[in-house]
Amino acid sequence: MPRTLRVPPLAAIAAGLAALLVIGATGGTFATGSRAADERQALLDNELNTIEIIDRFGDSVVAVTVAVQGRVMSPFTEPPEDGGLPPDPFDDGPVLESSGSGFLIEFRGQPFLVTNFHVVEGALEARSAELLEGAEVSVTFPSDPDKDVPVEVIGVNPSYDLALMRLAFASRLPEAEPLAIADSDDLQVGQKTVAIGNPFGLASTVTSGIVSAVGRFVPTIGQLPVPMIQTDAAINPGNSGGPLLDSRGQLIGINTAIINPQGRSFAGLGFAVPSNLLTESLAGLEVGGVTDVSLTRPRLGIAAQGLDLYPASVRAELDLPDQGVAVIEVQPGSVAARSGVLGSTETLTLEGGLEVPVPRDVIVAIDGDPVDEVEDVTLRVTFGSDPGDEVELTIVRDGKRISVPVTLEVSAANGFDQPQE
Repeated sequence: MPRTLRVPPLAAIAAGLAALLVIGATGGTFATGSRAADERQALLDNELNTIEIIDRFGDSVVAVTVAVQGRVMSPFTEPPEDGGLPPDPFDDGPVLESSGSGFLIEFRGQPFLVTNFHVVEGALEARSAELLEGAEVSVTFPSDPDKDVPVEVIGVNPSYDLALMRLAFASRLPEAEPLAIADSDDLQVGQKTVAIGNPFGLASTVTSGIVSAVGRFVPTIGQLPVPMIQTDAAINPGNSGGPLLDSRGQLIGINTAIINPQGRSFAGLGFAVPSNLLTESLAGLEVGGVTDVSLTRPRLGIAAQGLDLYPASVRAELDLPDQGVAVIEVQPGSVAARSGVLGSTETLTLEGGLEVPVPRDVIVAIDGDPVDEVEDVTLRVTFGSDPGDEVELTIVRDGKRISVPVTLEVSAANGFDQPQE
């Protein structure tokens, strides 16, 4: 159940297409010559590669079913921010289900299952990895499709939309090879991708494509703008949490979202959380409970807003630049606060009644590189730096440019670093 971004819900897909490869015998009607033979062989090799991946790793991809009694749940809507209301103990209402995908990995010699946080979020207590009363999470392996195996949700990382699960009864783990995790920093645009999942409940569905882009920021993924992998492999509701594999069958991403313009069922715009974010999160996920980006990546500790919110006449009146990111709030105790970055303390009502904060600081550059939107800050600081690095913020304050050096660190105090809602 991938997140569908700012678009109408998807319609169910009723049928698939099968491809038929016909190879002519000697003396047939196909083009002759070594070049034609090589092209046919290249196509065949690509098909064999896909088949080998599925034969080897298909049994490692599970269907994830989330059931909650007495509580409305849908794979096409966002769960309430507070985790929703617990079921009424006097109401045996219907058991409502949603589904997604997951996959088997090995960490520190133990088997675990990985899926998206948003796949299991509806069954969890607010800000917790504990199940709501009356909720159940189970998985089904392709080798035994009629058996639902209960699982425990161990830890979740909402920042990266990840959840780690373990079979409630280890002895029920079927014979399946854990997926090896590749280095997603090595991805190249154009390389092959294979997605395996359970779209619309169609178990073990395989789609393939290429890496269309890397470093794509997509709204509403997790709790932080994350540079995602874009692929044209078909991803639909039920694919969420399933693996995106390379031609070696190694995990390069976790399928998470689609962009679905004008209600189309498939637009070739799928997005996956890079595998390296899973790698860096595993230790925290194994500990259990709720973890986030503050355990692994540096952040400034600001809430920010692009200047496009402010009309040109308002920017001129407030002595704001035309380019940059307005600092709306600074988290107490954060590196930004200790470095003297200032948040807003006043508001202004725009024409039409919209009330907006009045920025005191606008970040226009980091280490001399221009900043145009909040994602530029996230990419440069959170995903482009390490704890202990020093960055130089160029800030416009009272119409003047000043330099503010900031030494980055990993700290729970360094929250925010996201667009102001």
